[in-house]
Amino acid sequence: MLGKIAAAVVGDRIAGRNKGAKGAVLGIVAATALKRVIPTIAAAAILGYAYKKAKNFLEENEPDYPSEATPSPPPG
Repeated sequence: MLGKIAAAVVGDRIAGRNKGAKGAVLGIVAATALKRVIPTIAAAAILGYAYKKAKNFLEENEPDYPSEATPSPPPG
């Protein structure tokens, strides 16, 4: 309820000189759109951050073998 009132106030400010129901409707539409978009953006950002962290972790923890441990071709 408070969110809708706040959205209507913000919409009224956005509408500027065209006051009235148009501003309230704009605010409510903007608030509804943001409610649907923000979780998707947040999920994408979290998944991207986790991917980056995992990639860096795997690159840093690669096994480091000495040069003597490389296989040599069989004699002959």
